Amino acid sequence: MDSASLLQFLISGLTVGSTYGLTALGFTIIFNTTGIINFAQGEFVMLGGMLSVFFMRIAGLDEASAIVLAVAAVTLAGALIERFTIRPVKDASIINLIIITIGVSIFIRGLAMLAWGKDTFALPPFSGDAPIALFGAVVMPQSIWVLAISLLILSGLKAFFSGTIYGKGMLACAQDKKAAYLVGISVERMVLLSFMISGLVGAVGGAILAPITLTSFDVGVILGLKGFAACILGGLGNPFGAAAGGLILGVLESFGAGLLSSAYKDAFAFIILLLLLFVRPSGLFGTREAKRV
Repeated sequence: MDSASLLQFLISGLTVGSTYGLTALGFTIIFNTTGIINFAQGEFVMLGGMLSVFFMRIAGLDEASAIVLAVAAVTLAGALIERFTIRPVKDASIINLIIITIGVSIFIRGLAMLAWGKDTFALPPFSGDAPIALFGAVVMPQSIWVLAISLLILSGLKAFFSGTIYGKGMLACAQDKKAAYLVGISVERMVLLSFMISGLVGAVGGAILAPITLTSFDVGVILGLKGFAACILGGLGNPFGAAAGGLILGVLESFGAGLLSSAYKDAFAFIILLLLLFVRPSGLFGTREAKRV
């Protein structure tokens, strides 16, 4: 195997892994604020791609406007999900709330199938499809867009959480919701904001990946599973770990498919994930919890 082929596998893995990382970030943001694993996160990704295609074809918008409108719509959908499915039963057990998110995922997927059918769709590449040669490998312009936008989202979230009052409020809820409430932070507002941000991040991931891997009503299932796996791999609750876990997962898949067989590319990453969790259950970048007994 020559170095150009290895570089090609690395580029492909980082491209897809960036979307896994964005999906994992959505899981992490909601988990940190609520303790809930939102299994509708994959549907946020699916809606980002499908709505972008819909707004381009039906509404006749240019691609940039269609994506912006799709991201705004999914952000609103995140708010509606929190307001009408999570908040009314906020005092229920965590497992019941997680089951609700699974039901929401199935409901959204069913609506998408009824609205757009079972066909696959694609967005045109953002800046053409002329390949760029790099040390013997080929880089598609869309891959550069994916990596750049993912990095921009990650940097924006870091600035939001460290430099804004709402971001610090969400971090306070992640540490101790009762203490946050006692110092005047609106926990309900922070939970609502977490669902909105997760919807935004997921929609962006779906929109930037659609020109590469196509999109359909059920694409959120596998993307949600991969995002959750990346979240666990990097360390549940760690935003940096979620992004890094997504990149690692994507690279593992790419090398597994290229060096062994593409038929088992989904299995390689999950096998390595399971082996890692046997050794380090907290994930690569998670913190070990110590309890006094």
